[in-house]
Parts: sequence; structure tokens; C-alpha cells
Amino acid sequence: MREWQSQAHVKWYCRYHVVIVPKYRIKSMYGAIRREIGAILKEQCRRHGIELVEGHVMPDHVHMCISIPPKFSVAHAVGRLKGKSAIQINQRYSRRRNVMGFKFWSRGYCVSTVGLEEAVIRAYIRNQEQKDKYEDQLSITY
Repeated sequence: MREWQSQAHVKWYCRYHVVIVPKYRIKSMYGAIRREIGAILKEQCRRHGIELVEGHVMPDHVHMCISIPPKFSVAHAVGRLKGKSAIQINQRYSRRRNVMGFKFWSRGYCVSTVGLEEAVIRAYIRNQEQKDKYEDQLSITY
């Protein structure tokens, strides 16, 4: 059952599947930084009134299913998440080789609305790593 949320004059259920990638799609998110990026994104979502429904950090991209209140545009919400998280990543990992300062994330992002297939998209986000490993194995054998 859908959990409708409400504000003063609106009832809403707005969920989006968002994919963001680091600059030049460098595989820089592994080990401790991978766990930290997940925690940083959760904290930024909480601060900005965005619900992080599902998320998974891969070595070269991040999948998130987020619920954004209708008072924010998707571009505004994703821009805030990327900007504030890049600052925190820079503060914590500025001495690392693969972290490019305040420009950690690439300029763009991929977004799609989550409609009736929310369970399918959440399962896709959850199982993305296994799928990538399987496809890598197939490409090695050929």
C-alpha cells in the first residue's frame, strides 16, 4: 500500500529513481569511502527533507530511490544533494588521489519517475551489483 504524505494543502506521493556518477566516471567509490558516501547522502537527504527510500553505491555510480516533496523541483533536490555531499567528501578525503575536490560529481544525472513499478525498481537498485558482476563475467569469457 502506498504511503501518501501530506503538507498544509497537498497530499503527495512523488518518488524518483536517480543515478549520479563521479566526474569522468572514475571508479573511486570503494572501501571506506563507499560506506561514507552512503552515510553522507543519507544525512543530506534527511537535512533537506528528502526521503531516501532505497540506495546503493557502486564503484562508479550511485543508485537512489528518493521521495521529494512537491515544493522542491527534482533538479533543485538533486543539485543540493550533489553539491553538499561533494563538499563533505572533499573535507574528509581531499588527500586521496581519486577525489577531485568540490567537483566530485559529474554535471549531469539520470532521473526517472517511479510509478506502479516501485517494487521492481527497488529490487533493481538492491541487486545492481550482482548484475554488474554477472555481466563482467560474461564479457571476460567472450
